[in-house]
Amino acid sequence: TKRGDKRVGLQKMLSKLCGAAVVVAAVVSPVDAFAPGSVLPGSVARAGARSGISPMMAAEAKIRLGTRGSPLALAQAYETRKRLAEAFPDELGKEGEHVQINIINTSGDMKLDKALSEIGGKGLFTKELDVALLTNEVDFCVHSMKDVPTFLPDGTHLETMLPREDTRDAFISPKYDSIEALPDGAVIGSASLRRQAQILAVNPGIKCVNFRGNVQTRLRKLDDEVVDATLLALAGLKRMSMTDCITKTLDWDEMLPAVAQGAIGIQVRSDDEKTIKYIKALNHGETKTDVSCERSFLATLDGSCKTPIAAQARTKDGIMTLKGLVCSPDGTKMFRAEREGPVADFMAMGKDAGEEIRKEAGEQFFVDLQAYVQDIQAANTKPVKSG
Repeated sequence: TKRGDKRVGLQKMLSKLCGAAVVVAAVVSPVDAFAPGSVLPGSVARAGARSGISPMMAAEAKIRLGTRGSPLALAQAYETRKRLAEAFPDELGKEGEHVQINIINTSGDMKLDKALSEIGGKGLFTKELDVALLTNEVDFCVHSMKDVPTFLPDGTHLETMLPREDTRDAFISPKYDSIEALPDGAVIGSASLRRQAQILAVNPGIKCVNFRGNVQTRLRKLDDEVVDATLLALAGLKRMSMTDCITKTLDWDEMLPAVAQGAIGIQVRSDDEKTIKYIKALNHGETKTDVSCERSFLATLDGSCKTPIAAQARTKDGIMTLKGLVCSPDGTKMFRAEREGPVADFMAMGKDAGEEIRKEAGEQFFVDLQAYVQDIQAANTKPVKSG
């Protein structure tokens, strides 16, 4: 049957993911990193924000990359290393063997029992990386741009963005074909207030629950019928070759993606000319301007993972189109703005769209929104105000 086929496909995907987890475990120790026949070549170390790195490993490296330790984060780190090797084979090695990858545990990775809106939003995935960069434990950090706050620590900046992946969200369910098909009382797992709000606007009869962790964890909960469905970023699934589990890809008019979704950004120390020389060579100009426009919109609205804000910009033939959205967490109120104009106006377009929504929604809406979010009970029920 169709549902049976979906469940078999999901089980196969989990098997594949478990294999990926073993690979990750195999490459994070200093000894394994240099063992002959390592599954993933090059040097890898696991570090806390101020943990030491093996002197032998540091001596081997010409440039040190900082990243989170999830399979997706590592896939992005290896993509970055591959591009560096292609751009500088003589200096960094044809396989990137002189690019050392350092895994840094972040607060967001360790506090998986709470919704991001409860524990601080986007910065939880970057603050330990910021410290490692500022204390010269790493030379640059590789980020999923949707996790990066709009304001970075002094002395650092985003130098480069790699070519963007597909920005859309993917609906995944072994039982149902779409969000609209979910019956009243069905449970959908998502820790994203942006996704929750847009889901509830389409189907207010379902229940959204907090659903965090890496892709393996989320798909395993889905297979165990903890929830009936979930949403994941298509970009991450593509980067890990896991698109077989997708039930439906959601276009922008069905689910407007997060600001900067699908983009990989590289953060450097602003005075580190040696590292900047390497990193700037990887920049994809169109991605950087599109994402910068979206982040301008976000900054104007003072948004983060604490607020249900979405925005996407796309450039074609020198003309940029921006779609922005802000909504109440229960999906009952939505405010949209669109802009189109010369790509040179990308920052102004984002700011102008954000100001339009602020004016239309009214400042009290944003005051209420912040109070609402602070009162959400770990996002483990359909959002309601406490009291």
